[in-house]
Amino acid sequence: MSEMVTRQGKVHRGGCRCGAIRFEVSADPIYASYCHCSDCRKATGAPVAVFVGFTTDNVTFAGETGSSYGIAPVKRSFCATCGAPIAYTDERLADRLYFMLGAMDAPENYPPSVHGYVREELPFFHVDDGLPRMETMTVQRPSGENR
Repeated sequence: MSEMVTRQGKVHRGGCRCGAIRFEVSADPIYASYCHCSDCRKATGAPVAVFVGFTTDNVTFAGETGSSYGIAPVKRSFCATCGAPIAYTDERLADRLYFMLGAMDAPENYPPSVHGYVREELPFFHVDDGLPRMETMTVQRPSGENR
């Protein structure tokens, strides 16, 4: 079972493909979004990425620590054993962690609410779901940067 109810609320769980990395989140997500940017495409190998955001103080990890890569301010984590992408962090949003939807045990429970970086959307891949479509990022960064 991917979610259980505690006195604090739902516990959201996930991990990598091989099980070396596991995580739990003790609070509800603050965000779920599609990202069409080229960096996310390269990081995931998919035409679009989907992320579920949580505050970092509610996240706990078990098992392997995984590996990370990236160029500041964004760092992406993945399992060093199976290569599965896990999450990304943005140092401009230090209190948040964005898990890949596929890393969640019950991805069907986290429907995205917006599309980001649609200016980079592949011309042959369009999701016509009526959600808002942002030309760049969907979460404002304190510095006002667009990337």
